[in-house]
Amino acid sequence: MIRIRGLRKTFEGRVVLDGVDAEIRPGAIVAILGPSGSGKSTLLRCLNGLEAFDAGSIEIAGQLLESGARRPGLHAGLSGAVGMVFQEFHLFPHMTVLENLTLGPRLVRGTPRADAERQAQGLLALVGLAERSDARPAELSGGQKQRVAILRAVAQGATVLLFDEPTSALDPDLREEVRDVLRRVARGELAGNERSTPLTLVLVTHETELARELATETWHMRDGKLVERRT
Repeated sequence: MIRIRGLRKTFEGRVVLDGVDAEIRPGAIVAILGPSGSGKSTLLRCLNGLEAFDAGSIEIAGQLLESGARRPGLHAGLSGAVGMVFQEFHLFPHMTVLENLTLGPRLVRGTPRADAERQAQGLLALVGLAERSDARPAELSGGQKQRVAILRAVAQGATVLLFDEPTSALDPDLREEVRDVLRRVARGELAGNERSTPLTLVLVTHETELARELATETWHMRDGKLVERRT
């Protein structure tokens, strides 16, 4: 599902990614661990086309990303195949919860509005947010915002989901509700569409217990290098 070859990224003369090579099979759940500044989040942003890189290549969900791209984040082939959940939620503040969830399916997959809304309402009910469909992000708690952000990525029907520290911006008492949604995504209990390939998850986290519980494989990064891989 993902093949990374010789990935190198520098920023203001500092090496952020230093020749990363790796592969991820369909259906794997990979947790990326490592100290701050080790390159974890940068690697994730490169996988989603949000960050240009200096050398190497990435094949992800059937799409090829090569070094030297001048317009990161605008790779049309990734828009429906790869979903990303950010540490700071990044919900559209002027839209309701329901509108946030239905925008991707309608624009990317051409799903009729009624079908997209029916699917979104079903997903909200599964995570205890059915009554918040008309709320705007400012009216939600941090845990509720992150649950909506996860559902938004699921609803677009992506085959690869990328999570960048999805629990680190939350108070301790809110983290468990988000962990529960992550567990359910990992078990395949939340599905955005009928998929022909299993969902592949890549999770950047500092929570080793969460990684141990969810992941089929852990990667450990240090100084921009992938120094260890464990099943």
